[in-house]
Amino acid sequence: MMWLLVYLLAVNVLLFALMGIDKYKAVHGKWRIREATLFLLAALGGSAGGILGMRVFHHKTLHRSFRYGFPAILLAQLALAAWLIYRHFI
Repeated sequence: MMWLLVYLLAVNVLLFALMGIDKYKAVHGKWRIREATLFLLAALGGSAGGILGMRVFHHKTLHRSFRYGFPAILLAQLALAAWLIYRHFI
């Protein structure tokens, strides 16, 4: 169970950092991080870090796919976690 928490922390920190890096690159006209990469990391468990990165760095907040997509992924992940906990521990 501890490995899962470490993994989730790592992927959330990574996506949070990538949102900041991508914002920096956007402001300075540099090569950007692909949106598909950001969504992949969100789907792999980093959606909370992505949402926090959006808020902190004011990045991708006007993109409907991010504004609604990251929270939708997070809700699906929370629903899956609740179902797994219910199924295996209750």
